Amino acid sequence: MPGRVPARASTASRLANKSSSQTLNSRRTTASPAIAIPDDGPSTSLRVRICSVFSDAQKSIAGHRKLAVSLRKVQEACCYEPSQRQKQAQMEHGEDDFNVEVARCVIRLMTVKKSEGAGDRIVRFLALFLKRASDQDAAVVSGAEVEDTQSFPETPSTRLTSHILSILIPFLASKEKVVRYRATQLVAHIINSLDSVDDDYYHMIRMGLLKRVRDKEAMIRVQAVLGLGRLAGNEGEEDQEDPDSDNDDANGLLQTLLEVLQNDPSADVRRSLLLNLPLTPTTLPFLLERARDVDPAIRRALYSRLLPALGDFRHLSLSMREKLLRWGLRDRDENVRKATGKLFRERWIEDCAGRPKADDGTETEQAAPPSLNGLLELLERIDVVNSAASNGIAAEAMKEFWLGRPDYRDAISFDDTFWDQLTPESIFVARSFNDFCKEGDDGRFEALGEEKMPEVTKLAFFLQRYTNTLVNSIRNNDTLSENEQEDTVEKEFIVEQLLHIAKALDYTDEIGRRKMFALLRETLAIAELPEDITRLVVDVLRGVCGSEREFCGIILEAVAEVHDNVMTEELKAEGDESFHSARSELSNDTMPTKSKGNEDNSEIDETKAIKEIMINMKCLHIAQCMLENVGEDLQQNVHLVTMLNNLVVPAVRSHEAPIRERGLLCLGLCCLLDKALAEENLTLFLHCFTKGHDALQVSALHVLCDILSTHPDLVTADHVDPALKKSVYRIFSKGLKASHAPEVQSVATAALCKLMLTSVIRDEELLKQLVILFFDPACKENAAITQALSYFLPVFSHSKRENMKAMAAIAAGVVHTQINLADELDEEEEAIGVNVVGNMLVDWTDPRKLVIPGVASAGWDEAGGKGVMGVDGEIHLSLADSLLERALSPGCSREERKVLLSMSGKIYVSPNASTEKLQAVTDLFAEAIDAKIAPDATTRNGLNKVHQALTKALGEAGKVQPSIEDQAVGQGMADGPTVPGQGSDAEATKMEVDDDQATQAQETLLDELLDEEDENS
Repeated sequence: MPGRVPARASTASRLANKSSSQTLNSRRTTASPAIAIPDDGPSTSLRVRICSVFSDAQKSIAGHRKLAVSLRKVQEACCYEPSQRQKQAQMEHGEDDFNVEVARCVIRLMTVKKSEGAGDRIVRFLALFLKRASDQDAAVVSGAEVEDTQSFPETPSTRLTSHILSILIPFLASKEKVVRYRATQLVAHIINSLDSVDDDYYHMIRMGLLKRVRDKEAMIRVQAVLGLGRLAGNEGEEDQEDPDSDNDDANGLLQTLLEVLQNDPSADVRRSLLLNLPLTPTTLPFLLERARDVDPAIRRALYSRLLPALGDFRHLSLSMREKLLRWGLRDRDENVRKATGKLFRERWIEDCAGRPKADDGTETEQAAPPSLNGLLELLERIDVVNSAASNGIAAEAMKEFWLGRPDYRDAISFDDTFWDQLTPESIFVARSFNDFCKEGDDGRFEALGEEKMPEVTKLAFFLQRYTNTLVNSIRNNDTLSENEQEDTVEKEFIVEQLLHIAKALDYTDEIGRRKMFALLRETLAIAELPEDITRLVVDVLRGVCGSEREFCGIILEAVAEVHDNVMTEELKAEGDESFHSARSELSNDTMPTKSKGNEDNSEIDETKAIKEIMINMKCLHIAQCMLENVGEDLQQNVHLVTMLNNLVVPAVRSHEAPIRERGLLCLGLCCLLDKALAEENLTLFLHCFTKGHDALQVSALHVLCDILSTHPDLVTADHVDPALKKSVYRIFSKGLKASHAPEVQSVATAALCKLMLTSVIRDEELLKQLVILFFDPACKENAAITQALSYFLPVFSHSKRENMKAMAAIAAGVVHTQINLADELDEEEEAIGVNVVGNMLVDWTDPRKLVIPGVASAGWDEAGGKGVMGVDGEIHLSLADSLLERALSPGCSREERKVLLSMSGKIYVSPNASTEKLQAVTDLFAEAIDAKIAPDATTRNGLNKVHQALTKALGEAGKVQPSIEDQAVGQGMADGPTVPGQGSDAEATKMEVDDDQATQAQETLLDELLDEEDENS
């Protein structure tokens, strides 16, 4: 199609006049550009055709391609010479007219709100049209013309794009957020739809979008980062082509976007950047760390969209693969976990197994057939030896794999060749498959597991073979090279996985059970066996043995055999050494000197002492594993009593620290089986915490927590020695203050939370310490403390009425302490606002959030719901009483008084309280209002509002139903005696409230209130 010579002079002058007028306006005033709709003028056929196209485009996106073709025909008619003479009539409209009419429609788009879908459809249509027109114009321009210009080729579409951008760029700084949004959105779509933009407009767009990245409206920032992501991608590609270039502008743009990705408060902005930033070595770490984003949609987008598009996962580092799997599979959001499992079983396995290739050698989109070698490589790529540990992620990943790949479940085969050539990866495949079949989907795949896994007898032979190989390697470890020592680690892993498989097998086959029993009994007596394998052997042996008494007897026999075997080897070695020494003395006919004999004896004694320590540690470890697998009373099992007297007690009295510490752990496990033994040794564990080092203190806290949880009567019974009870409380108080030892502090916090939730420990001072510790900025770095208290404090307060009352009693003291701590902090440390502390304390003591056992279906309405349920009004009244008493005291500072009065103005007032309590709190509020101690109008209004509510409640007192807890307790007492428990009376009864009686009580209350209003009127 021959091109028409455009009237460049008129077009250039028109653009020049327009730009100069804008420059003058910008100098004359600083106001942002506003939308000024140009005069329409007389209607033309060109305007009708263009408006008709845009009118149809805003209705639906289904016909956008057809409409783009129609609009392109109009553009060609205006910009190119027609080839037929009969179309000369179309030449009455030129290229400038077409551009003006399209720009006229674009200007009208600027005022369309985001909620209008027609605006988004017009934007998409315009971007599609510019893309199509640019491609067609580029096909018309010959390669010779591009080489002659050596610059951006000028076509009708590029001139139209430049004309639209010249109109949009000033609107990026408009005061109207709708205008800024539509201008930014359209500019971003134009950038993403075109392959190139004129250099002058490129820099103007870049500067305008960078300013919109800091816009206060999140929807505008989203569109800005969509456009800048494309610009950053182009600049990043140029830098990769020229590594020696020093492009500061590109680096600055990329750094700005990475900063927005990390710090922007809007999840939509971060998600847009995650999906639009270029994948380069610079940006990849920042993109992958979004796996820990607070928004679940962003985390899901990373696993479902970014990582599959990343390419071969083997380019990632080993630590990053493990982190991505662990973060994704243990995410709190179910959709993120599903996306991670799908990524692992569909995308990563395909990278290892390889896709089928077509005839030309290229990979097809079809899924690869099941490949055992690919699965083994996948496990090798995630370092299964380390990731399959107790806290590793490999087991969870393989569970998702077997669940979503039925083709691999059916194709996998564990024949004799498989078991004869075990590797860490192959044995883990077998172990994970067996666990999945035993535990998955309510035993639906149990038959499949029994079909593919070997029987018990055959597995016992395999276990014996690899155990013997491991023991030989361990005994010759000193003579092995570094590679052979690594092989020993892999052999140990293989034996561990075989024991995990044996642990899940069915031992109804008596022949197989006897074979496995004999093998485990023999294996347990091997002194060189690693501790992890020893623990697994004991666990499997517990399942093989019938009763606990038989199990304990077998373990004690193994302990005695371990001790006797090692001692026999030592005596034999000493005899050989004595024989050789005597022969040496006779042959040399000389006597050794005294000093040389003393040195030899000291070395022998030291070696013997170390050997004895190792023997005792091994025996104690076996005993510890046994105690973790028994649950019957200690005194009823003669084997346990024998073990306690002959092994544990001597270990506790030993002068060697390692033996003594392990003996204490065994003694603690024994105390769990016998209350009298626990009572006798409770003081011993308290002494260990007081005098021990950090590791011993942690062990003592664990033991104390377990003992008190198992035998709560040791501190809750009436006959308990007050000194002992005080010592226990003092230990936990000291542990909470151990800021120099974060592990001790976190363990003490978790243990105390457990004991207070179960009502084993009830102490307001310890509760106050926990609340202060939660708000302490020094504990911000200790995630274990923060996580434990974030769960404990609201659950503790809302679970029982007594707990909520205890929280109300310490509230004023907590506020006073927080204010004092805030004054003592350094300038660098940032404390939590006291108002935030006060709001949380009011929320934790809100009686409407109290969970009442037996009536979980009941609730309150937004206003406090006395028509739904009677609320205990005593709790917040007690809180207000303590707050106002402190605020009216002369020693209260101005800042503290302000916080206390603000908290008092937020309490919930219910008439379900005693008249005396209501009257006392009302008098306190009246005194506070009369004293004019409120520092501002907001606080005074809050006090007046609560005072009015109290006055109203006083008039209603005695006419409302009792609280729902009292109803439950009363019904329980009427039905008969109850068994006393550890909690409150309301919790111990566990009786449900009759719905009919509750409804009748509500209707009676409503009738009384209506009658009272009629009498007053």
